[in-house]
Amino acid sequence: MMFLTPPRAAPATVSVPVSAPTMGTRKAGFYRHDLDGLRGVAIALVAVFHIWFGRVSGGVDVFLVLSGFFFGGRLLRNALNPAMSLSPGREVVRLVRRLLPALVVVLAASAVLTILVQPETRWETFADQSLASLGYYQNWELADTASNYLRAGEAVSPLQHIWSMSVQGQFYIGLLLLVALLAAGLRKPLGKRLRVLYITVLTALTIASFVFAIFAHQANQATAYYNTFARAWELLLGALVGALVPYVRWPMWLRTVVATVALAAILSCGALIDGVAEFPGPWALVPVGATVLMILAAANRQGDPRTRDKMPLPNRILAIGPFVTLGAMAYSLYLWHWPLLIFWLSFSGHPHATFLDGAGILAVSGLLAYLTMRFVEEPLRYRGPAQATAPVVRLPWRTRLRRPTIALGSVVALLGVALTATSFTWREHVTVQRASGKELSGLSSRDYPGARALINQARVPKLPMRPTVLEAKNDLPETTEDGCISDFNNGSLINCTYGDKDAVRTIALAGGSHAEHWITALDLLGRMKHFKVVTYLKMGCPLSTEEVPLIMGNNAAYPQCHEWVNQTMDKLVADRPDYVFTTSTRPWNIKPGDVMPGSYIGIWQKFADNNIPVLAMRDTPWLVKDGRPSEAADCLADGGSAVSCGMKRSDVLQDRNPTLDFIAQFPNLKPLDMTDAVCRPDYCRVIEGNVLLYHDSHHFSATYMRTMTNELGRQIGAATGWW
Repeated sequence: MMFLTPPRAAPATVSVPVSAPTMGTRKAGFYRHDLDGLRGVAIALVAVFHIWFGRVSGGVDVFLVLSGFFFGGRLLRNALNPAMSLSPGREVVRLVRRLLPALVVVLAASAVLTILVQPETRWETFADQSLASLGYYQNWELADTASNYLRAGEAVSPLQHIWSMSVQGQFYIGLLLLVALLAAGLRKPLGKRLRVLYITVLTALTIASFVFAIFAHQANQATAYYNTFARAWELLLGALVGALVPYVRWPMWLRTVVATVALAAILSCGALIDGVAEFPGPWALVPVGATVLMILAAANRQGDPRTRDKMPLPNRILAIGPFVTLGAMAYSLYLWHWPLLIFWLSFSGHPHATFLDGAGILAVSGLLAYLTMRFVEEPLRYRGPAQATAPVVRLPWRTRLRRPTIALGSVVALLGVALTATSFTWREHVTVQRASGKELSGLSSRDYPGARALINQARVPKLPMRPTVLEAKNDLPETTEDGCISDFNNGSLINCTYGDKDAVRTIALAGGSHAEHWITALDLLGRMKHFKVVTYLKMGCPLSTEEVPLIMGNNAAYPQCHEWVNQTMDKLVADRPDYVFTTSTRPWNIKPGDVMPGSYIGIWQKFADNNIPVLAMRDTPWLVKDGRPSEAADCLADGGSAVSCGMKRSDVLQDRNPTLDFIAQFPNLKPLDMTDAVCRPDYCRVIEGNVLLYHDSHHFSATYMRTMTNELGRQIGAATGWW
């Protein structure tokens, strides 16, 4: 975990003028070993809950507060001390030397494991995220993934955990610049009053960030989770505590009670609070507030020898050797445990780690963390800014061995350069491969019959599949390419027109992305049969009366969808298209087959009340393995076949289209069912007629959709009577 403690002083035989010692530093004689121990407990919680329970423990929030406390507190002490110079450049160099080496080593090892364990379709995501991790913007990369429906399958990556380090890196730079600028301009004029200004500014920023976190959490929790501004209050609160801690006065009995309650809250947070769904909203106050109380419970006024060694019992327990040692390894252990877990699950094919799996992952993570700390982190961090100005002297040989070596620094630097170059090179390779995908729209119908092989029993020659596993990701409908579908963060209604734009007849294509992917065939039909297609689309948002919709796949609340549906229904009624084309079924979450959700009935009723007929399309079969979405391209790249990567028809579809059960109640429903253009009588394969059906786990590729145009046209013609 990117989490800073006061730097360890390198052994030396010379003295360097320093400022007066303060509480929390080793030179003061009162180093907060209990906070090292708390860090050890936090990393243990993070690893255990990740590996065995698949939950967020609150340990990361503990780290964020402690990082703000150590880094912010030290910055403020230096800024308030007239004898100390505050050099942003020197601080940045110090951060780089303390944090990047271990990160580079773990990223390099993860790159090798990615190539060995994961299919090549996942390499691009790793390349993107490794560059984001090195550049400390991984949290924004993941926020984009969370808000982008088409990238949702990328969410669980071996580098996902580095989001918190990116948040901290951005915070460090921002706080460093703020403190340095205020110190440079106001330290002399304000003198001791500068402390009041710092506390005022930090308090205002903390409140602003917390308020922002609440609103961001309500608007879109998935993206707020990674948002630096929504997380900054946790670090800022730690920095504030660092500024105020010397003035705390509590009786020992109260300290003990507070520390006991706070430690209990930290230990139970992961079990009682669903952090994945609730953080960084108000519930994050539990681990954050508990950490603040743990810091304050053992705070003593600096320089007071009567209270220096007195700490409450919980803090004294945290200060014992095993916890402190675990805390020293926390950064490296945080880096290692998550990628090892993800690679093991990918290699084994298990959806979750068993007890023995988890024990093995923890053991290997602990060993690698210790080796990384001992032979990478420590050797490269001993020469800090304070030693840089010291006179050159001959150091003992044991000390010289512990100083950074040219060889070690060069190896780490070369690893970083190689990782960066390899990531850029692979991304360029994929870009070149996908450039040929532009020809997909002109593939020969004789060589690539696609759905015609099922509907018309067209002959299928032996040719390579198209789109290829690398082309599939970008084989998208026109509306996505044109920006004609509202994403998760966009609540507005976007209308675009396709087909014959001058036609009188209109079909409104409305709903989520499962309605959207039919635009490729509808656009072709519209131009051939002379009708226009007007889009009313939003990612992950089928037409439904559900008041608290959930995002399919991760079950995150999606209140913006309900608001959008109401707006869209009013617009559809006002526009009065000849037909509304939308999906009428969804897969069951609890058993095989598909269903027409009860929340769709209110939609059909509103269309019926306004005499608007509906072309009700049965939804796509979703590819699911072991309860998780299965990416067709990933499965094929990993050695799977058209059959092994597909699904039994009975697992994904009922024998009878569920929409047919509602025709008597809603005569305005015109059911469409393209199942026989997608599935064989007993099986739904992922390749038909040399064409890959899916560009992910549940959306048709645009190439396969083109091959369904004739059958779709036949069914629409029969339903509308237009031809």
